[in-house]
Amino acid sequence: MAVLSDPISDFLTRLKNASRAGNETFKAPHSKIKEAIAKILQDEGYIWNYEVDSTGKFPEIKVKVKYADNGNPILTDLKRVSKPGIRRYVGAGEIPRVLNGLGISIVSTSKGLKTGAVARREKLGGEVLAFVW
Repeated sequence: MAVLSDPISDFLTRLKNASRAGNETFKAPHSKIKEAIAKILQDEGYIWNYEVDSTGKFPEIKVKVKYADNGNPILTDLKRVSKPGIRRYVGAGEIPRVLNGLGISIVSTSKGLKTGAVARREKLGGEVLAFVW
């Protein structure tokens, strides 16, 4: 297994690839931040559910991808904003809206991971991790 320099990007790429390929589920190495991202995606309706499988040597997170009735994935696309090489921090008033409100932004705040709308409402700034639509 290769050493990853950006595990969050790896998780989001696995999600995008699984939804585009029509896969029902996918697995990724577990971490608390990936679990928090999966929780946000489940709350916002982009995935059905997720579970942590700790039966093996290393725990994994298993995500069930959500599709519309016609078979198209609910997740159209996503973009990793803040990367290890260049971080992007914003204040509460500067949190960008994704596709004029049709998507969500995931922001790492001092009070945990939140969607951009929730962070804006709670007047919390932070690091913009990703845009999802």
